[in-house]
Amino acid sequence: MIPVILFATGNSFGQNTKGSLFIIGGGDRPLAMMQQMIATAQLQVNDYIVVLPMSGANADTSFFYIKEDIKRACNNAMLMLNFTKATAHHQPWLDSLQHAKLVFITGGDQNRFMDIVLHTPIQQAIKNAFANGATIAGTSAGAAVMSQQMITGNELLGDSIASGPFTQINYNMVELKEGLGLITTAIIDQHFIIRSRYNRLLSVLAANPTVQCIGIDEATAIVIHGKKVTVTGESQVIRMRLPLKKKAAAVQLNKVRLQQVQLDVLTDGDIFMLD
Repeated sequence: MIPVILFATGNSFGQNTKGSLFIIGGGDRPLAMMQQMIATAQLQVNDYIVVLPMSGANADTSFFYIKEDIKRACNNAMLMLNFTKATAHHQPWLDSLQHAKLVFITGGDQNRFMDIVLHTPIQQAIKNAFANGATIAGTSAGAAVMSQQMITGNELLGDSIASGPFTQINYNMVELKEGLGLITTAIIDQHFIIRSRYNRLLSVLAANPTVQCIGIDEATAIVIHGKKVTVTGESQVIRMRLPLKKKAAAVQLNKVRLQQVQLDVLTDGDIFMLD
């Protein structure tokens, strides 16, 4: 059965209001984090939450676990909209999506999600919700998709592609593809500290020295409203930015050479600004 939300002629969204992003690095979602996500979304009694499970291999399982976590923090209605390429133009679902006050993108495989969503009415509906004041949240793969340039998780090895393990720091080593584009001046990595993903994020920074590279650890999130970024959660966030790039002539064997990279290790309550 297709879930449909009926709308009154008016709504509570400001005409020029822009929403927030609540980006979780994966792993556990503590109650305090879920409560902060609900507070960020400013959910009222009649507001509802849309869960997009397309990153996951099993949509019902993905929906079950996030529903259980969110139920501890609020009683608002939740809809699972498991879009496929065949339903990407289904208007009742798109209407429900773009009028949600909180949209949550589950973990799994960011490539699977973007294969369905990229350059479709689904992507536009997410952006419409964000422009209307909704909070767009995601964890793990749902964090990676937020950027304009998305880390796919694939390592480029000459003529072949592999899934990690990124044991070197090389130019043109990390595959990037187009994400949702909710963030244009930063690239997001997730499960960052626990999986020691410094090699791949430094490689991304070398290829994209004008953006901030942000690695979010598990059970930790960043909350973005406008250009303001606030860290929340139990672990840390790593921010890399503003390197001095060596000239191409100095590059040997495709090895990254960077100087004076600004690296911040941030914890709960720390605030920084996007460019």
